[in-house]
Amino acid sequence: MAARTNPIPSVWTRQQREPDQPALSRAAIVREAIAMLDADGIEALSMRKLGARLNAGATSLYRHVATKDELMELAVDEVFAEIEVPAADSPDWRAAATGAARSFRSTALRHPWLASVLGQAGLAYLGPNLMSFSERLAALFTAVGFPEPSRAIDTVMTYVIGAGTTEAAWLTTIARSGETEAGFIARLLPAAQQAAAEHDHLTDSFATPSDTAPEEIRDAKFAYGLEVVLDGLAMRLPPR
Repeated sequence: MAARTNPIPSVWTRQQREPDQPALSRAAIVREAIAMLDADGIEALSMRKLGARLNAGATSLYRHVATKDELMELAVDEVFAEIEVPAADSPDWRAAATGAARSFRSTALRHPWLASVLGQAGLAYLGPNLMSFSERLAALFTAVGFPEPSRAIDTVMTYVIGAGTTEAAWLTTIARSGETEAGFIARLLPAAQQAAAEHDHLTDSFATPSDTAPEEIRDAKFAYGLEVVLDGLAMRLPPR
């Protein structure tokens, strides 16, 4: 009922009701939803399944979270509390921006559904944790002197979210296969090499892998792309 009468469809724009049973709270609902999302992905999450896991009837659940969209807003905001952003007065802005980007990536890989739903989570950006994250980034990029800090932040976050979405999807595929990442690559590589043999410029991309662990290769790829982004942004800074 509350969702239909609310002029702005977001969990952050309506008043939270008092719990009707001590064991059930919005925080408990969100924690269980995140556990379901982490384990099985967004497709497996439903209000009915969530209520069953919480041993709560639909009426009790909907008193706290009116729709699945609201639930996703709350889940996104909750995991944003895990992302660390260095202080605005950090002596090296690039190191600070890299730290924030790496923390976001780590969070996105712990919660593989996160990056892919950011654009679909309603007004999640109104949540307190996401607002705090945005404020801390804005303070960092403003302090270093970017004339348009919001655009600089958007540039970094576009890269980080895009890379995180791709990497999370890759790791989800591996997890569903039941194999290790190294084993999955070893099984996939011969077919990829055969397909690439007809394309001269792709042969190096599917060369025989080195002894480097797959996660280290992914780390290096992420770091390279982030360095390129920060190199470009550094050219936008006014001379000191």
